[in-house]
Amino acid sequence: MSESLPQSILFCCDHNAVRSPMAEGLMKKLYGTGTYVQSVGVKNDLEIDGFAIAVCQEIGVELARHRARSFDQLEQWGDDLGSFDLIVALSPASQRRALELTRYYSLDVEYWPILDATGLGETRETKLDAYRQVRKQLIDRMVQKWGEPEHLL
Repeated sequence: MSESLPQSILFCCDHNAVRSPMAEGLMKKLYGTGTYVQSVGVKNDLEIDGFAIAVCQEIGVELARHRARSFDQLEQWGDDLGSFDLIVALSPASQRRALELTRYYSLDVEYWPILDATGLGETRETKLDAYRQVRKQLIDRMVQKWGEPEHLL
């Protein structure tokens, strides 16, 4: 049985350059605008990854304008962690940071073990395949949790 969609969700990973922006874009594409969705990283020291942009573009999800931001910047720019209903951590480091920052809040932090594709593959095509696997893992987890999306890819 799938859960109802939260009103607000924050996806997080290490750099906000691959997994969390992909999750943010996929969530918006699949489930529409009824849920407020953001993404952050433990750090924001990288730009959005070109392979992440490419594999999301294949299914009509636009990531090229995404700007990486950290947990600290999220709060500086006006989003309070306590205002999210759910935080989904996509890496162990982001799970630790999310739990540390939300220990006094009444909200759920979940960990989804999603592949880190950044070091995988020797050729462009094998790298793209690894990023497609990340995309599939994210979609599968979303469908498992919230059911079939209103917007099919």
